[in-house]
Amino acid sequence: MQLILPTVKYQKSYISYIKELGDEERYPFPLDFEYEDFIELLNKIDNYANGINIPKDAVPSSTYWLIENNEIIGVTNLRHSLNQQIEFCGGHIGLGVRPSYRGKGVGNILLAKSIDKLNSIGVKVIHIHCYKENAASSSMIVANGGKLDSEISYNDNIIQRFIVSVS
Repeated sequence: MQLILPTVKYQKSYISYIKELGDEERYPFPLDFEYEDFIELLNKIDNYANGINIPKDAVPSSTYWLIENNEIIGVTNLRHSLNQQIEFCGGHIGLGVRPSYRGKGVGNILLAKSIDKLNSIGVKVIHIHCYKENAASSSMIVANGGKLDSEISYNDNIIQRFIVSVS
């Protein structure tokens, strides 16, 4: 499995991934971008990475695709830094695994690669948040060095906020 920047080479796989998600909530947020004009999607993802034309409450973030056998099996979005709102609820990493690959350890691999990627750009204290009822996510975060920092109530949900410290 390799983590790559989005490219037109995987357009068919991307569309298949989106269709497989169906009506479920999409994570990370770039999966909600319009994709009919695929080049425009890639440009928007690149703009986010470079802090160009992003909403004023957003921060620069890079999207990567986890590839296996020429298929996108996971997506991660890595915020380069946090503002006050995202530090409160959001964190550095948003990720998702293709439904047909869930329960196979792909999320754990994707999170480990995401932490390594953030570390490589100088982020040493990584905030990772998840819903408290999502036991699989919290277990995955702990398995990758996450320490529970706090819990908050947000939009009728309990959010667990974990910290991963890397050297």
